[in-house]
Amino acid sequence: MLTSINPVNGQIIAEYHEHNPEEINAIIDQTALAQNNWAKTDFSERAGRMKALAGILRERLEINARLISLEMGKPIVQSRAEIEKCAGVCEYYAKHATGFLANEPVPTAATQSYIAYRPLGVVLAVMPWNFPFWQVFRFAAPALMAGNGALLKHASNVTGSALAIESAFEMAGFPANLFSILKVPGHKTGEIIGNQHIKAITLTGSVGAGRAIASRAGSMLKKTVLELGGSDPYIILEDAHLEQAVQVCVSSRLINSGQSCIAAKRFVVVRSLRKEFEKQFVQVMREKIMGDPMNEDTDIGPQASVALRDELHRQVTTSVKKGTRCLLGGRIPDREGAWYPPTVLSGVKPGMPAYEEEIFGPVASIIEAAGEAEAIRIANDTVFGLGAAVFTSHEDRGRHIAETALHAGSCFVNDSVRSDPRLPFGGIGDSGYGRELSYIGIREFTNIKTVYVK
Repeated sequence: MLTSINPVNGQIIAEYHEHNPEEINAIIDQTALAQNNWAKTDFSERAGRMKALAGILRERLEINARLISLEMGKPIVQSRAEIEKCAGVCEYYAKHATGFLANEPVPTAATQSYIAYRPLGVVLAVMPWNFPFWQVFRFAAPALMAGNGALLKHASNVTGSALAIESAFEMAGFPANLFSILKVPGHKTGEIIGNQHIKAITLTGSVGAGRAIASRAGSMLKKTVLELGGSDPYIILEDAHLEQAVQVCVSSRLINSGQSCIAAKRFVVVRSLRKEFEKQFVQVMREKIMGDPMNEDTDIGPQASVALRDELHRQVTTSVKKGTRCLLGGRIPDREGAWYPPTVLSGVKPGMPAYEEEIFGPVASIIEAAGEAEAIRIANDTVFGLGAAVFTSHEDRGRHIAETALHAGSCFVNDSVRSDPRLPFGGIGDSGYGRELSYIGIREFTNIKTVYVK
């Protein structure tokens, strides 16, 4: 059985039947058949269904937002924003897929030669719990508009969200079984990859999960796109607009109660600003409200599970034992549920979990740097490379650092790192490979085919 537990109070929300091997194979066969027919449709038909899907998401926004908050504890205001973002990505690819995948003429000695983008087939998506709708739709919208079929192996604790997504595709008029969910625990994912109908795999999750999936898929020469962990550095230079930088940094650190791969995690502050940055940062963090995720005023909900909360606390306490100073928080509240307060660690140095590891929760690591060169070195001193940001009042300085000096897939100046359908999203190093979103993302799951006629 797959079990969904409310992280607010530890109570069981629902239990779900786990698909057995025969059921799994039958679902995959049905999705492959549906995809074969879907690949023959034109873009206008696909776009019509995708626009209808955006409408269904908006009609059911409150229902699905509350489901997200119930299953994994996201503050309700953020859950609503997540659903709206999903509707937006559906509309984006409905509008632009035709242009993104149009044949591209290439002058050669041939009478005609061009690049064509054709669907691969059935794509398996292995998705996490932290953005239970958005992670799915940022893959599914471009994949289906490209003519593929989709199988979703979602995190077990958000199975209700997975079922709601599957229902939304059905209500929007997509062919039956074109988008299907597989109710299986994570350790059985590798067995599914071997099915002959699965042509590619996309995963958002941990580094360990990414390595396991990539190894299994690679042994069968199946394409993968991996978006893994991150330990995003935010550099604050001496000419930064400090109050603005603090507000952005706090907001980014606490998005989704700190449970985001692209949340700000390491704050690398030049020496001349470090004390004042800390003072303002702690004050703003202290003002944030931790409480019931269904409350409109809540800034921070619980962590997604007690086990994840306990691992977060281990990272904090180990870092303190190794010499970091805890300026705020750092204690597990005496209450039922998976709660952890906004926490600020200062004097973070190499060798500490707060420096070396991904901290997946509302814990900020402040690291002092002598100046710009050292700040850049510290920012890049990580196995991850998902996002990074720099704060400076000189636009050219910030752009130069973002473009040429920071090692990450997305580098922002004077703003928080985020995903946007118009821009490619993904990382380097232990943050994975491949890209989602933009025209690049929709082409990831196509056969980029050369056609030569003479």
